[in-house]
This record gives sequence, C-alpha cells and structure tokens, in this order.
Amino acid sequence: MQKNYSASDIKILEGLDAVRTRPGMYIGTTSSRGLHHILWEIVDNAMDEAANGFADSIAVEIFTDGSISVSDNGRGIPVDIHPETGYSGVEVVFTQLHAGGKFDNESYTHSGGLHGVGASVTNALSEWLTVEVYKHQTTYRMEFESRLEDGKMKSGVPKYKLFDTGVSSEHTGTMVRFKPDKTVFETVNFSLDTISKRLKELAFLNKGVKITLTDNRVLTGDINNKKPLSREFYYEGGIADYVKYLNETKSPAFDTPIHLIGEHSKIHFEVAMQYTDAYTENIFSYVNNIPTSEGGMHETGFKMALTKVLNDQLRKNGLLKDKESNLLGDDFREGLTAVLSIKMQNIQFEGQTKTKLGNPEAKTAVDHMTQEGLEKYFADAKNKPVLDAILKKALLAARVREAARKEKEIVRAQKSIENFNLVGKLSSCTGKKPELNELFIVEGDSAGGTAKQARNRSFQAILPLRGKPLNAEKSRIDKVLANEEIRTIISALGCGISGDFNVDDLNYHKVIILSDADQDGAHIRAILLTFFFRYMKDLISNGNVYIGLPPLYKISRRDVSEYLYDEVALAEARQRLGSTATIQRYKGLGEMSAEQLWSTTMDPNRRTLVRVSIEDAASAEKLVSVLMGDAVELRKNYIIENADFNKEDAFSEIVK
Repeated sequence: MQKNYSASDIKILEGLDAVRTRPGMYIGTTSSRGLHHILWEIVDNAMDEAANGFADSIAVEIFTDGSISVSDNGRGIPVDIHPETGYSGVEVVFTQLHAGGKFDNESYTHSGGLHGVGASVTNALSEWLTVEVYKHQTTYRMEFESRLEDGKMKSGVPKYKLFDTGVSSEHTGTMVRFKPDKTVFETVNFSLDTISKRLKELAFLNKGVKITLTDNRVLTGDINNKKPLSREFYYEGGIADYVKYLNETKSPAFDTPIHLIGEHSKIHFEVAMQYTDAYTENIFSYVNNIPTSEGGMHETGFKMALTKVLNDQLRKNGLLKDKESNLLGDDFREGLTAVLSIKMQNIQFEGQTKTKLGNPEAKTAVDHMTQEGLEKYFADAKNKPVLDAILKKALLAARVREAARKEKEIVRAQKSIENFNLVGKLSSCTGKKPELNELFIVEGDSAGGTAKQARNRSFQAILPLRGKPLNAEKSRIDKVLANEEIRTIISALGCGISGDFNVDDLNYHKVIILSDADQDGAHIRAILLTFFFRYMKDLISNGNVYIGLPPLYKISRRDVSEYLYDEVALAEARQRLGSTATIQRYKGLGEMSAEQLWSTTMDPNRRTLVRVSIEDAASAEKLVSVLMGDAVELRKNYIIENADFNKEDAFSEIVK
C-alpha cells in the first residue's frame, strides 16, 4: 500500500476548457440528473480513497443555502507544489480537466473516476466551491468562484491560493463544499431520495465503510428538539447484505447468500447470489463501483461459469443422463438474484452509455474465479441442501421453458395471422415507418372508441384492452404468454419477448400507455409497466415506453375554457376565473369527446407525455417487487411513506 501521496502523483492531460459553455459534453444533461452527476464526481473521489483502503468514513451534508458538502477521512488531496505547473495539487485538481492521481495505477490500484474530469467540472459548474484538506496535523483551505472578468463569465476561478489556516487537525482527509450554479442547471434542488439510494448502494459495495447523509432542509424530532434529518449506511456483510435487501420481498430458497471472493490477474472479484421463488433473473454488476446496467464481459464470465458448474453437478448427482442435453443458462438463472462486483485497472466500456464492460480479460478472470469458488462451495457437505434447492429449481425451470417454447411458437404463428388475432382490437395506422408510428394502449372499449375517432390514422394506432392483463411479477413466462391481453400486446408490437426480443422488429417506436386517472387506471399502468420491465426491459431502456397524461378537469367561464392536470392548477384557475366558473371532472377517457382527447392528449403539438426510464436498475427491481409482488406489509409501508400522486416520478422524463 502506497503511503505517500504528493502533487507529483497528479498527471495532467489537458486544461479546463469551455465546461460552462457546453456542460452537456461533460455531464450529459443540465437536468436533475446532471445536477446529481457533479455531486457523484466528488463522492466518487472520496469513495476511491475508501475502496483503496485509505478511508473508512464518508459524510455528505445538504445545506439550506443550496450547497452540499462531501467529506472523507482519507489521505487528503496533495497540497504541495505540482512540479510541472507550479500550482498546488489542490489547485491543479480543481482547475485542470483530466488531472488526477488515477492515470498510472500508482496512487490508486483502481478507481471509479473514468476520465479525471470530476472535481474540475464540479468546480466549473458551481457558483462557488470550497476545499479543506486535513494533512500534516493542520488544515489547508482554498476557495473558487464563478465571476465576470472582462465582460465574460469565468468559471472556477481561485479566490486565493491554497494556504495553511493554522488550525490543527488530528485526522487526515478532504472536505469539498459547493453550490451548483442556478444559471446552468434546470434545477438546483438536490433530491434526498436520489442521494440516499446511491450512497446506500455504495455502502453495500464497500463493506465496512460508514457513509452518513445529513439534510439540513428537513428537521426531525419533537417541537423542542428539532434536528436535521440524518441517515447512516453501513453494511458489514457488503454485497451479501445487498442481496438480502433486494430479496426482502421474495421467499429465498436458502437463508444465507452464496458469497465468493477472489483475485486473478490483478482483478478483484466478489459475487453474492441467492435463489428465490421469483420467475426472472436479476443480476446487478459493477466495475470499480460503477453500475454496468448493460452487463459486459464480467457478467458473461459469471454466467458461463455458473452454467458449467451446475450442469456438472446435475450429472454428478445423476439428475441428467449421458444422453440428455445440458440445461440452458436461463434455466439456472430463473429466480436468481446476484450482485457481481469487480475492481480492475484500465476499464474499457463499449458504446456511448459507458454501462457495458468490454475488457475480455474480465470474462476470463471472472469465469475462472466463479468456477473455482462454486466448486469449492458445493464440495462442502454442509452446503448440500443449497445445491439440492438450486438443481431442483433449475429442472423445474427447464420443464416450464419447454412449455413456454410452445407458447412462443403460437405467438410467432400469430404474426402471420395477425389480422385474425387482432380483429376488433388493434386499429393499426397507415404509416410504414416504425420510427414515426405510435401505439396507444388504451383502457377499455369506450376509451378505445373515442381514441380511434380522435387519432391521426397516418401514424397513430389504437389497441384497447378489454380486461386487465396478467401481473407478470407473480407468474411464470408460460402463464404470461397464455394471457390473451398480453399476447395481443406482443403481437401488436412485433418484437418478441425475453431472449427473443429484438427492438429492430418493433412496429411502433412510441408505445404510449393511456389509462384513466383513477385507481383502476393506475393499476393497469403498473401491470403494463411490470410486464415491459420483466419481459421487454430493452423497450424501456431504449426510451420507447411513454405514459399519456389526460387532463383531470375542464374549467369554463363564458368563452374561456382550460384543461387542468392536477389539484394545484385547479385551485389557481378557480381563483383566476372566479366562483361562477363551471368545472368538469373527467373520471375516464370515455367521457371526453374525440376532439377533446385529440387536443389535450394525442396531438403531438399540444400533449404532454412522460417517458419511462430506468435510472437505477437495482432500485427499480426492488420497487417493482415491492409494489407488484406478494410482500403486502412492505408494499403498505412504502405507500404510506412515499405515495404522492400529485408529483411526477423521479425516474421519468417529461417530453412533448
């Protein structure tokens, strides 16, 4: 372990340039997601100290003035003079892009920072930023600000050079506090929920690291003893605790997750896995604490090894005969919840999203370590009940797969007789370009009839549902495929499901759920989203799924009419138009005329849609399980704590 960390360890690749002018190039977006991105950059720096063994405590604090701070008890940013620039290490880190101690694998064996732009970009997009470094038994301080110079806004300008405050410090570490620039971001309001989820995830991935979150905007306690809301995340079991947390809503096949740890070719490997009574697989993978939602080479290696070892065990235990074919990987992954975390150097990602690991050496290393770890685990006689439970579940999954295969063949066959299958249901559009076409999935025949009259048939298709589809969370794939409403949706979309899903075959690039603004409508939305999440997840990941927003009210006075979408807007309109205004409450889409439905909900120039997205795969998995599974008490608690039906979901994006 390297004990000295000085300014000479910081490598500079280029200077700070136009971050404020083109923030999207560096943080992707200036929405709430981008706001939190500049926080993650500072959190990741602190976490890299912890992940490399130099810190065990991180604190995040939100202040009432809109600023936020991140503190750690690591080594502290270097304060000595950088040999190439003549500036202190602190000034280099916060004013130079691609400057940091993570490019040569000497100061950090691995890091979550991908490009070395973090601290400088956070500085450039803040009104002000303050750094305190605790080192050499003293406290160093430096401040930066954005200000006008010669008629131009300059970002991240040092107010003064780094100086020794003379305040003694018994510990080492770094504190960074910054206030995001409201002229850059669409919102500068940090989300307690978003930050909590990420910090909890990091605590799971880094066992033994204590992470605290304090929000001074929220006071708790009785009237005489108010104090800021505080949360602490600490998991001694690490990712094994993570798997238990993810499976809280399910019935595990065995109590203690299988937990394997190893190192091969300088790649540190850790996986925790547990089977449940669920019907789908959930593998959450990470590299250097970065979520890899699209998987990659490490996931491939894990799946290959799991399939090989378990097929070997089936034959060893006489459950597969010599003449019988091996089971498929899907059979061994039904009901599996696994968290796979590796730490390595020189990460290579595929594509623009940076969420799929491309290093081939990761596949080899993870395959080797998974095989070795599982073989050793199953060789222990005390783990025989665990092995028996896994093999029994896999054999059942294989039988169900065969039944599902027959159902899929029926669904495929239905494509050739689609007009017969969808007669009286789908009103298709005349347009031949899927990228321009829209499919409205509408609740009920009444609303479907209105929507068919309202639509522009050149690019809008209507599919009325005559009953509630099956809840895919509680059913195996063979039962899902046997449900008439689900089969109708699959036939209309034309892109298959699960392993057969191919987004290139999608008939409509906008799939819009349009249901009534009541409890039944909300339930249908939830059921449809659950089906898409479980069996057409790429449909959501690719941004093809939307929720239509019909108005709740129409308020009229003389020749003035307005459509309103929530209670707040209604109250404002009442005050503006007076008590003589008439109010119509739309209980269902069928109560609207075709003209009203078109102008408020279907006209691309006037409507509002909510695009459904998955920001955090593990959180989405837990939420779907809680809301749509069998854990009644957890669902009740979640609704009591979180339900606010007047507020848009934090994981959705409003689009026109």
